Amino acid sequence: MKTAITEMFGIEHPIIQGGMHYVGFAELAAAVSNAGGLGIITGLTQRTPELLAKEIARCRDMTDKPIGVNLTFLPTFTAPPYPEYIAAIREGGVKIVETAGRSPEQYMPALKAAGIKVIHKCTSVRHSLKAEQIGCDAVSVDGFECGGHPGEDDMPNMILLPRAAEELKIPFVASGGMADARSLVAALAMGAAGMNMGTRFIATKEAPVHENVKNALVKASELDTRLVMRALRNTERVLNNKGVEHLLEIEREKGKSLKIDDIHDQVAGVYPKVMIEGDMDAGAWSCGMVAGLIRDIPTVKELIDRIMADAERLIRGRLTGFLDADSKEALKVA
Repeated sequence: MKTAITEMFGIEHPIIQGGMHYVGFAELAAAVSNAGGLGIITGLTQRTPELLAKEIARCRDMTDKPIGVNLTFLPTFTAPPYPEYIAAIREGGVKIVETAGRSPEQYMPALKAAGIKVIHKCTSVRHSLKAEQIGCDAVSVDGFECGGHPGEDDMPNMILLPRAAEELKIPFVASGGMADARSLVAALAMGAAGMNMGTRFIATKEAPVHENVKNALVKASELDTRLVMRALRNTERVLNNKGVEHLLEIEREKGKSLKIDDIHDQVAGVYPKVMIEGDMDAGAWSCGMVAGLIRDIPTVKELIDRIMADAERLIRGRLTGFLDADSKEALKVA
């Protein structure tokens, strides 16, 4: 399948693996790229630029296909050494960067000077247009269904994607709620040139996380995520657990007086406890509503091959069948 995204990034399938904290390591990124998608190493999971350089080199040993690096620009008192991270990306020969969080405008000159294509994650049309204006090559449009930070507009993809298609000149991919061929075909129909999957890729054989995490995603339904930190205007969608329930109790008690320090224990240092140790009640970790569509733990190649085969069946059989009065395939439930 050829789209503006496959052409831009030199990949076979219009499927991108989003950067995820303590998930986007070399093993997963290489598996996605080898399967024809675009694998992403999560930059800030590597505590230093030197460690990121080593992770990029490790990934290069596993694949000769295009890979990317995620850089999330965080509102912190002590900012990570972003110029050094960008240098590690450049020196590692990586030509694709997924940016998220705050605007990457400050760092665009360095990224573009290195010949790097930038795809910025946005939760609104206005932010997508800003990304286009500052020179981003593509946008990952992130709907309210997504795991992690969905923004403060609560805009689902059924509205957000067509609006992005109406306004943007650069290509974009759909992110949030993406899990299978139905997701991909729907995203293409609404104007996207591909899709970005995060949570779905955690439940794969190659994802370097504890088996408890993968099993929790298979067990979860679409009703099992919660929104936290809304009072702080730093809304995050997470999988419900005992730590999250305690966090929500604190938020209810504190109301508008809530401070980040009040929930420090439920949000700080949680990812190693969950992803490495498998403590599923440790606290808040990002998870999308798409958990309700996860039924198994395949290899990455099995997942991507299945998505692409099913997408072709949906497009050639079900969708074109609606235009054929004699087609029985179109009347089947997908």
